[in-house]
Amino acid sequence: MSAMTSTLDEKLSRCIRCGFCLDACPTFRLTGREPMSPRGRIYLVRSWRDGVIPFDSGVVDALDTCLGCRACETACPSGVEYGSILEAARTYIENAHLRPKLESAARHQLLAALTNPGRLVVALRAAGLLGKLTGGQMPGLAARLLSGSADISLPLPKADGVPHASTLPERLPAHGERRYRVGMLAGCVMRVLYGKTNEATVEVLRANGCEVVTPASAGCCGALHLHTGFHSDGLERARAFIDAFTPIVDELDAIVINSAGCGSTIKEYGALLAGDPAYAAKSAALAAKARDVSEWLMEIGWTAAMSPVNEVVTYHDACHLAHGQRVRLQPRALLEQIPGIRLVELEESDTCCGSAGIYNLTEPAMARQLLERKVQFIRATGASVIATGNPGCLAWIAQGLQEAGLSVEILHPMELLARALIEKPA
Repeated sequence: MSAMTSTLDEKLSRCIRCGFCLDACPTFRLTGREPMSPRGRIYLVRSWRDGVIPFDSGVVDALDTCLGCRACETACPSGVEYGSILEAARTYIENAHLRPKLESAARHQLLAALTNPGRLVVALRAAGLLGKLTGGQMPGLAARLLSGSADISLPLPKADGVPHASTLPERLPAHGERRYRVGMLAGCVMRVLYGKTNEATVEVLRANGCEVVTPASAGCCGALHLHTGFHSDGLERARAFIDAFTPIVDELDAIVINSAGCGSTIKEYGALLAGDPAYAAKSAALAAKARDVSEWLMEIGWTAAMSPVNEVVTYHDACHLAHGQRVRLQPRALLEQIPGIRLVELEESDTCCGSAGIYNLTEPAMARQLLERKVQFIRATGASVIATGNPGCLAWIAQGLQEAGLSVEILHPMELLARALIEKPA
């Protein structure tokens, strides 16, 4: 038995089947089915490991329908590391070729496009042209390959304006006296769909005394591949990311991240690469300095002057921020510091919106139910703005708001904070 397998079996054995995870799980709430719960999925994997059942299509389906939101980890009294169990099981699915070849290839190509800004730009431009011919829907074959269903139609992804990959200068000085020097993750999807969010993040950091360093060679962090079961590809990207930051990591006070899914993975680099002699120390050093941007700003204290932003704002907890990183209070506390803001709580704010990486494309029926529920709760707040800290949530909720005809603006918290700055760093 390998060390990895032994670790998996130990993690599986920590589940005492108490059921605290059931109400926390979005898919169990919707279906009421045990295999659609964390406890049920753990039981299936454990039964397979014990030789009681085969790893058949039923097990694959149960794991595929999991959002990977990790709300169960927040609820679990036994500290079960469900996220790593899920990733290990999904890695087995891909390595053992338990999917039809074309379906697996389609997933792999989708991830390759999402994590390469140049390819993503080409894909979005092609989607824009194709959408004019198909009414904005993905061709049936592509939708079927991704979702495994012939009865599902998937919307083509959209971008505001002409898609392009934004870049950040490698080094920008603090505005005024430098208090800290931080590294910045430009990201993959963030660079293409949310370049303005990156710019706002840099503005806010500089306004609060941070010199910002963004290594040009720092690409994908590996999060999407690791969460989806393409473990080797994910680790390859993680190592490249570590290599980009290692030469400067000692001079940085923190590595600041504005994408919840990326931040969660980067903080786990030390555990992911603990068995790699060449990267164990480097990965642990980098992970120790990783901070979500809201976490970092609250840690160092906000110092920039702000003018009023008169909006009613509600906040959606991105899953990998609330449950993966346990960062909940900091974004709210920052928003409440903006003069003129009235922050109202969102019901089920920490329940997944259904985006979940590529989940809204591979499990569109379940994702759609979760999106409609999320939009219903947003409508009830009466908010003019909803803030959230992850690109997948931003894009998916924006689509739901548009389809519902709600004139609610969706922004990253850093964009609201940047609006409030009295002095904009040059």
